[in-house]
Amino acid sequence: MLPLNLWGPASGPQLTRPVGLRRRVPRAGRNPTDTDGWGHAREAHEACAPALGPPRGTGSGRGRCGAGRSAVMRDAGGCRAPQAGSLGPLKGRFWAAAAAKEQSYEYGSARYLLLCGLGGMLSCGLTHTAVVPLDLVKCRMQVDPTKYKGIVSGFGVTVRDDGLRGLARGWAPTFLGYSLQGLFKFGLYEVFKMRYAELLGPEKAYRWRTGLYLAASAGAEFFADVALAPMEAVKVRIQTQPGFAGTLRAAAPRMYREEGPRAFYKGVAPLWLRPIPYTMMKFACFERTVEALYEHVVPKPQSQCTKAEQLAVTFVAGYIAGVFCAVVSHPADSVVSVLNKEKGSSALGVLQRLGFAGVWKGLFARIIMIGTLTALQWFIYDSVKVYFKLPRPPVAQAPKSPKKQK
Repeated sequence: MLPLNLWGPASGPQLTRPVGLRRRVPRAGRNPTDTDGWGHAREAHEACAPALGPPRGTGSGRGRCGAGRSAVMRDAGGCRAPQAGSLGPLKGRFWAAAAAKEQSYEYGSARYLLLCGLGGMLSCGLTHTAVVPLDLVKCRMQVDPTKYKGIVSGFGVTVRDDGLRGLARGWAPTFLGYSLQGLFKFGLYEVFKMRYAELLGPEKAYRWRTGLYLAASAGAEFFADVALAPMEAVKVRIQTQPGFAGTLRAAAPRMYREEGPRAFYKGVAPLWLRPIPYTMMKFACFERTVEALYEHVVPKPQSQCTKAEQLAVTFVAGYIAGVFCAVVSHPADSVVSVLNKEKGSSALGVLQRLGFAGVWKGLFARIIMIGTLTALQWFIYDSVKVYFKLPRPPVAQAPKSPKKQK
């Protein structure tokens, strides 16, 4: 079987009608419905139906005869998708839906991946900007615990010193930085997940799916943090260093003038220590939590759930994953906050000075923030897929063995 090209048209040859060839008229005594759109007998078409899909005129597919060709169909939206009864399992597609009627883009196509990246931009950019006040208090608790002793008192001190507008300090670099991070995080995660699954094959991809989720998310976050680092450095400097600068336009040029390009990337190495474990937990825990919810909590199969019910499951799974994410990534988050505030400091020096207790300061605030944030991110990301009618694969299921299929 020829491989299915995820990036463009199907790799197999397609049957086309020669120019000028008239449509065949059914022979006398045969019901017109006994032939498909090409004049082939329906019985012959049904003989190879497991590999072809429905004949033309009976559904959304275009029949194509011949062994060895790619088992591809077109749905009502004009997009191609693997058919459930194709010849053997498609590599790397063990979780893909069987040609959803409403999908408008092929799973794994360039447009599909770009729209996934757009969903990531919206989910990360909007959610992180919405929790800027809580993030500001959390960062100040980490770098100045004597003044900002708790969440409630931290909000009170901030409002007393800077007014209500002070709670929004750093919103611009937050929005820009995390929008870029979301683009690479979600977009590259989909790319790596499909590519790693292709390399493993359907059976190993299912059996080792947790490791696959971890590897794909780690690779995606590595590149996403490179895009985030400059704006994260500016944000922390605005929020934690009084009198330095109040806006992105004032802070970024001053940092470049005083410290050069290193000012924007000196925190990228410790930044990898924070978001990479966070993202690995975020994606792997989310994927497995969704499986567990549909298996043990939701009273009906995913295929029978409405879109609203599926989005509700997404939100709950996202919040559960967010709690674990907050705990795993908090020590590195404390180090990064102090590192970006102080000139000439090193990650090891900050870690030694803070100690074990110091790196856990502000954990409760981070759990509230990250739990809500992660749940909203997955909800927005899945909502973007629903809006653009992107394929939303079902939970992972063990592929059928070729021996059993025979």
